[in-house]
This record gives sequence, C-alpha cells and structure tokens, in this order.
Amino acid sequence: MELPTISKKEYEKTLHLLQIELTKLQRHFIKCNERILIIFEGRDASGKDGTIKRIMEYLSPRETRVVALGKPSDRDRGAWYFQRYVPHLPSAQELVLFNRSWYNRAGVERVMEFCNDAEYEEFMGSVCEFEHLLVHAGIKLFKYYLDISKKEQKRRLEDRKKDPLKQWKISEIDEAALNRWKEYSHARNEMFARTHNVIAPWTVVRADDKPLARVSVIKDILTRLEYDNKDEEVTLPNPDVVFGYHEDCLRKGLIAK
Repeated sequence: MELPTISKKEYEKTLHLLQIELTKLQRHFIKCNERILIIFEGRDASGKDGTIKRIMEYLSPRETRVVALGKPSDRDRGAWYFQRYVPHLPSAQELVLFNRSWYNRAGVERVMEFCNDAEYEEFMGSVCEFEHLLVHAGIKLFKYYLDISKKEQKRRLEDRKKDPLKQWKISEIDEAALNRWKEYSHARNEMFARTHNVIAPWTVVRADDKPLARVSVIKDILTRLEYDNKDEEVTLPNPDVVFGYHEDCLRKGLIAK
C-alpha cells in the first residue's frame, strides 16, 4: 500500500497545532495526577529520536522525561531483567517516553545474540504480565513501533555517516541492521505475535516519511487520551499511517518484510 505524504508547509502548520494540544494534555494529566508511559520501538534510524523531540519540545521538563538507557552493566545483567527500568516509570503528574525499552531483549539482543535462548524465553513469557501489572496500577501505557523499509533505512544510515551533527548516532550495530534485516524482521514479527494483547497492544506507524510519522504519532496519542478543550478535527489520525497491529499487517503489505 502506497504511503501518503505531507508537504513541508502542511507539516509545520499541523505540528504547531498538535503541540498546542499536547500542552492542553499536560495541564490535564498534571491536574488529574495521571501517569503516562509511551514506549517507542523500531529498527535503527526509524525516527524515534525526532518523534520524541517534537512531542517534548514545548512541554514542561519537570513533568516530562525521556528515558534512553545504554548498555546494561554487569550488575544489571545479574539482576531481574525489568529491574533497571522500574526506577524510570512515571510517577503522578508525569509523562515518560522510553526511547527503546525492555523490548531490546526481543529485538537487538535476540538478533545480535546478546542474550541466550533461556533469557529470551523468560522475557517473552513474563513481559505481558509485567505490563499488565503496570496498567492495573493505573499507568496509561502506549507501545509504538516505527516501521521503515530496507531502502529507507539504508538511506538514513548512510546520511548519518555524512552529517557531522549526527555522528553520535553512529554505532557498530548500524551495519548489522542492514546485514541482518531478515533476522530483525523475524524477531519483530515474533514480538508482535507474543506480546500484542488487549491490555497492552502494539500500534504500528509507517515511518518512511518522517514528518508524516511524527504528526501521526502525536495525533494518535492525543486521540486516545482525554483532556479538556480537545480539538477533535486536528487530532484525528490517518489510519493508513498509524494503526493497531493485527495478524494481516504483513500479508497486506502494511509492515516492511
């Protein structure tokens, strides 16, 4: 299915309106002591950083946090897998965005063999229960997977090498991202099949067009959360760009193979 596009002028206008809506949302969740947790996953260069930046841009840093953890330490590897993530969960009046999350184990750790089969299976067998505990405790949990094509990933990774402002993004994992494309696809598909459920579902974002993906994610977040004076027309997401995962996504070409 061909991906819609958005002009620069329309993108800038839409983003401005959506960022106003985000400030309305923040006033609401501060007032109501809500806890919101948004997980962003996806292949390398899928646009997680840029999407999070646009969400955070005009929100209060006191009530909004981004969590992007590095490699686990020896101590982390000897602890309960979810333990190092728990201190970063949102408290009352907070919005927390995870730039990659515990799903590292289902993706890069699985593909790059940074974990063994037993560790992987233990994670896959317990992650849904862990997330259900968070939801039942009152945390509003959203899981987004930004999906891009192999051609687009290659273009973005090559762009990183040329741009002096993006050197911090370059890693030894980049080359493996392309060389192990099929392995990452298989790991992603298994992750969806085993961790998508009614209580903590996955939402897929077709992200080859970065601007369109950014505004689509924000619209989806705003649509699913209640707050005063919502502009329903502005927040209506495009179902061809952002949609709940279902088994037919691959067959219909909605997710890159």
